[in-house]
Amino acid sequence: MKKIIITTTINPPTEALKKFKEMKEWELIVIGDKKTPHALYKDYDYISPKEQEKKYPELSKLIGWNCIQRRNIGFIEAYKRGADVVATIDDDNIPHEDWGKDVRIGRKTLYTEYTSDDICFDPLSVTNHFKYWHRGFPIQLLHNRNLKTSLRFQKISPDIQANFWNGSPDIDAICRMEHNPNCNFLPNKFPFTSFVFSPFNSQNTMISRKALKDYFMFPHIGRMDDIWASYYLEAKGYRVVYDKATVIQKRNEHNLTKDFKDEIIGYENTMDLLKELTKNPDNIKNFIPEDSWKAFQVYQKYFEVKDGKK
Repeated sequence: MKKIIITTTINPPTEALKKFKEMKEWELIVIGDKKTPHALYKDYDYISPKEQEKKYPELSKLIGWNCIQRRNIGFIEAYKRGADVVATIDDDNIPHEDWGKDVRIGRKTLYTEYTSDDICFDPLSVTNHFKYWHRGFPIQLLHNRNLKTSLRFQKISPDIQANFWNGSPDIDAICRMEHNPNCNFLPNKFPFTSFVFSPFNSQNTMISRKALKDYFMFPHIGRMDDIWASYYLEAKGYRVVYDKATVIQKRNEHNLTKDFKDEIIGYENTMDLLKELTKNPDNIKNFIPEDSWKAFQVYQKYFEVKDGKK
């Protein structure tokens, strides 16, 4: 099984990236941006802005610069290099010793499956840190998100493995402003899956080769880029499993007011989006800018090449 890690960064090599680079069973590809100190990545598998523009001119222009969505180019690169599993990570998520040792993708196993009367399930709601909620979970459902879940057991072969994060969790700006938590997620709460929509992010997540063509971090929609990508994948029928924390996030500096502004599109539209996705996954195009949808269409063309793998 070929396994490749993809990330973007504007920072010098971090503690996290140095550790990911040393992993023997994984390859690491770093996608550069305009602000990245390029010279410091000469010992990495690094794709510079110049190379990106040369190889992917239309997609590069549609995505734009100085944004995490440059990572989409890394997904194409991983696919072209024959990756069976792609891990998307952030440069401030320091891996634990067991990171990447238990890949569940493609293994049919019995999982705890949570169901909900609501259209969306919050994966944090069944952990020991249940008072917080995952970034991108519809805030309109916060008042009863812990009251409408039940569980059963289901055998599935997951397409996505969303691993959790100790330290600073992936919560929205409202939750962080109020609580500013430092978490230690108990491993005995994992793994689990859900029957309904549930958000997952791009900071410590593994994706199957099959799902990669439909996984796209949509540009120009603020901090919903990876969240709406997760909902789109689930609407297409891909299954996600949430697993124990395998990193500790020492969060890069953020302006929480800016984060809040970048999340407003989700506060206002995610509920309506989920309803429309149940009718047709491509209805997402009605909620994003035209250039974002165009970029996704260009992205998918790179997965049409026949390479002997499906």
